[in-house]
Amino acid sequence: MENQEPKFGFTTFAETWNGRLAMLGFVLAIAGELLTGQGLLAQMGLL
Repeated sequence: MENQEPKFGFTTFAETWNGRLAMLGFVLAIAGELLTGQGLLAQMGLL
């Protein structure tokens, strides 16, 4: 058990996955806007 990273907090593993999921969400938001012709807030009924 050498130098194990903590399971919670700002670890390299957590930050890598956070960035990947943020990029995926951004791409899906843009794709939804292109397909529907409405912005994200209009799609959710907030606008």
